[in-house]
Amino acid sequence: MSIWSVRCLCHKFCRQAHILANRRIIPPAQRLPQVVNGTNRPAHNSLYQMVKKRTLEARTKLQANKYPNHNACMKVAKTVEFVPDVDEVAQTTTVSNLQGPQISFTALQDPQFRVGYADTRPNSTAQDVLKSSQCEKPPALKVDKSDELESDPCAEFHRLRRETSMSGGSGDGGDDDNKKSNEERLKQLKIKCFLGALAALLAGGLIAWLMSRRGKRSGAGDDETADSPEEALKRAKISGLISTPRSSDKIPQHVPYLIIGGGTAAFSAFRAIKSNDARAKVLMISNEYRKPYMRPPLSKELWYTPNPNEDPIKDYRFKQWTGTERSLYFEPEEFFVDPEKLQDSVNGGIAVAQGFAVKKVDAQKRIVTLNDGYQIGYDACLIATGCAPKNLPMFRDAPPSVQEKVMVYRTPDDFDRLRRYALQKRSITIVGNGFVGSELACSLAHYSKQHGGGKVYQVFQEKGNMSKVLPNYLSDWTTRKMEAQGVCVIPDASIRTATRDESQLKLELNNGMSLLTDIVVVCVGCTPNTAMAGPSKLEVDRSLGGFVVNAELEARRNLFVAGDASCFYDPLLGRRRVEHHDHSVVSGRLAGENMTGAKKPYQHQSMFWSDLGPEIGYEGIGLVDSSLPTVGVFALPSQSEKRADSHIDVRSDASSKNVYKKMTDGPDLVCDPNEAPNYGKGVIFYLKNDKIVGILLWNLFNRIGLARTIINENKDYEDLNEVAKLFEIHA
Repeated sequence: MSIWSVRCLCHKFCRQAHILANRRIIPPAQRLPQVVNGTNRPAHNSLYQMVKKRTLEARTKLQANKYPNHNACMKVAKTVEFVPDVDEVAQTTTVSNLQGPQISFTALQDPQFRVGYADTRPNSTAQDVLKSSQCEKPPALKVDKSDELESDPCAEFHRLRRETSMSGGSGDGGDDDNKKSNEERLKQLKIKCFLGALAALLAGGLIAWLMSRRGKRSGAGDDETADSPEEALKRAKISGLISTPRSSDKIPQHVPYLIIGGGTAAFSAFRAIKSNDARAKVLMISNEYRKPYMRPPLSKELWYTPNPNEDPIKDYRFKQWTGTERSLYFEPEEFFVDPEKLQDSVNGGIAVAQGFAVKKVDAQKRIVTLNDGYQIGYDACLIATGCAPKNLPMFRDAPPSVQEKVMVYRTPDDFDRLRRYALQKRSITIVGNGFVGSELACSLAHYSKQHGGGKVYQVFQEKGNMSKVLPNYLSDWTTRKMEAQGVCVIPDASIRTATRDESQLKLELNNGMSLLTDIVVVCVGCTPNTAMAGPSKLEVDRSLGGFVVNAELEARRNLFVAGDASCFYDPLLGRRRVEHHDHSVVSGRLAGENMTGAKKPYQHQSMFWSDLGPEIGYEGIGLVDSSLPTVGVFALPSQSEKRADSHIDVRSDASSKNVYKKMTDGPDLVCDPNEAPNYGKGVIFYLKNDKIVGILLWNLFNRIGLARTIINENKDYEDLNEVAKLFEIHA
């Protein structure tokens, strides 16, 4: 290995050591220049030396600005005469022995590791060469900042960045400054957050103060519109914001009479208890936030009342068929006793614990357990939990964007929501053709006409409206009547898919049709609330549902069931479960009487009624099922007779020759629809084993007592036309 190679390796190792020591990026070392031919022209050499000297000075200055921490002598360029050692002399001699011009080497070393630069001219003079001994770490070269800014417009930015980096990397002092700076910023941020929160609180207080002053001014002008604390509390209760009482520990731990549920059957039982025990103390536990109310007007009378009041605190008043006006609630708020004061009431009364649910009933210990674990003892208990509306699985499992456009119909809150849609002229789709679905479709169509609302659709799988109750011919006729009232009836169809289309819901039907609707109302029946049956060890009927009770409506000793949730035994028609208002009233009354010590069996044939618009109204009793054979007898009006808008004012001049009966093949005994294009008034008999088990009175009223008597007689009639004359259908 030659000495030249050793020197190169030393330079390389020194450079790596310097990089590790200073931890700064240093440009790579310059490669050794190629050998060049020497020349002896003095003028050329002098010019070259001057250019070379200035180039080296500029390079040194640039290096000093770029690497300010370097301690090597690099501000003044020095050149030394290249004096080879013994080995180099030998090498030079070897090269010089070659034929041709003399060759000399130019040695350029990094300014960080050597004191001077080799001259490219082998015979440079002393005036042109600066001795390396004169370069001993001269003071830093002062640079004129104005010249620097003129030459580089970004010099100021680079200077600030260098100063920041030098201050940040100057040991513990820089870290302390950074910590102080961060602490100062955090302190300023906390101050700003505190001031922002304080400003928000002041603004909220100012707005509340202004609103209170505005309320006082409006109340001063009209005392009747101002809400008193009692009305404010009542409004909060009705809106479902609070429960009554606020917590279950305010409920009495033991009551003589306990009623689970807050519907029609529950309130009817309370009336019966109070009639037999004047000072009875009755506690009612309801999972709703309202006092007991009736449900039938929600799909009928409330929609036909002129200018219904929008404020729920006004008790949802409506006009009955008799022309009188009443509230949806059975009794006003003042009628009820506060649950906390029930035990101290001398004359007794009824207290309603709103917003609570029962988890378990221990019939042996006579203890009821609420969902929060609170226990209440009783002497006699009634379960009147009613039923809950069903929903279709496709809507129940749909994404939230679809579910917010789907609702069921059961409570006054549902009525308020649907009425708002109707007032906003939105399109409404009703799924189902039962009592609630058909009644609601006609009511909405009438309401939309009165207020210029949107379209009303009714989608169901059957062939006609009320097909599970009415015979086929009457169901088809009813469907045409509903279409004439403005309902877009779509029979023989079911919803296949439901997707969100911007603000509406797109329904794809199995018949290829598609609908765009704003809201879907599911009316496909309801399911009895029997969740407590398992923990309470009570029997539930597998086919009909509901708690199984005996003839006295008793499930266990001193534990009764009434209303939609009861599955009772009918001596004439077998075991049944009925979901009608009349059954809830009568069964609740009977259960209340038995809770006070009576032992009466339930033998009542409950009735129902329905209104499909202003032109169709009917009442039924017994087992009314379209799958049974039927016989229909109708009085046909004359051609010149015009039917009134209200079914209460219907009159017919038809004679007895207009009353007829036609037998047909198959399960139905019906009137021929071709011969009877308009079914004004009539009676339909439902037969089972040639006996009348059900009667439907079509636009005939005040004859339910007669129909109940005929069913209870349980006779075989040879001529049903003669039986129909008893109802005076043409009177």
